[in-house]
Amino acid sequence: MEQSLVSLERMRTFVRIAERGNLAAVARETGVGQSTVTRHLRELEEALGVSLLTRTTRRTALTDEGARYYTQCVQILSLVEQASQEMRDTRQATAGTVRISCTGALGVLHVSRLVYAFQDENPGIRVEFGLTDERIDLVRDGVDIAIRLGPLSDCAMKLRSLGESQRMLAASPEWLRRNGPVRRPEDLRQLEGVRMSRVHGSDRLVLRSTSGRNHVLPFHGRLIVDHGLAARDAFLAGRGYGPAHRWLVEDCLRDGRLEHVLPDYTLSSVPLSMLIAPERTNLTRVRFCVDFLADGLSRIAGISR
Repeated sequence: MEQSLVSLERMRTFVRIAERGNLAAVARETGVGQSTVTRHLRELEEALGVSLLTRTTRRTALTDEGARYYTQCVQILSLVEQASQEMRDTRQATAGTVRISCTGALGVLHVSRLVYAFQDENPGIRVEFGLTDERIDLVRDGVDIAIRLGPLSDCAMKLRSLGESQRMLAASPEWLRRNGPVRRPEDLRQLEGVRMSRVHGSDRLVLRSTSGRNHVLPFHGRLIVDHGLAARDAFLAGRGYGPAHRWLVEDCLRDGRLEHVLPDYTLSSVPLSMLIAPERTNLTRVRFCVDFLADGLSRIAGISR
């Protein structure tokens, strides 16, 4: 008998017989005739050259060789099923839609590039990428993943912490030249800043020195904006100084278009989190996207764990 008859189909039949102890039961379970079950077992034994089972009118029992072969068959079939499941998961991951929502400035400057890279690796996935600084309802709006800055109260969502977004004071070199050197927090008291609307406590600055002392200053200015990118442009245009997330201005600091004001003093950081709609967490494509974005965001300058 040719060795090719040692097939997965015949292995599965043998394992079922060993576990059920009855050929007729296996035939009923698999929906084939008992003659087919008997033939599979006979062909397997002929191919192997050993008897795997002893059969009487009352019971079927494993021989010593059959017991050893049963253990090996279970391991082989388990590995085959695992490999098949991994392929099914991969196929599922490369098809379908993932809906992502992100705060505007972070999305434009950084997350959009991560989305492009994710699609390059998973060309079958369609991404709907929405930018908003409003707090959305993931379930109501049909969003799978939301990337948010600040404290969260969405206790019904699955939360994944991405770290802390570091903040700093930024201003253009031109603005600093016009307004004189800034060496200590008190030098800022009479200077005009660029404020963010809809941010709690934006009318004051709390700067912490290396010794741990807090300096609380009033923060005022004629220009109030409602978007991080607008604040960045205002700094670049020399309209004032102000707090900024480091990832918002990192490229401008590198090329000298902006400067770090009072680098020996720190501002409080802001939590950066990812929310996942609970009913979407078991979708492979969503899990892949969550892991990809989390890894990419952890590499952005100014995001600390």
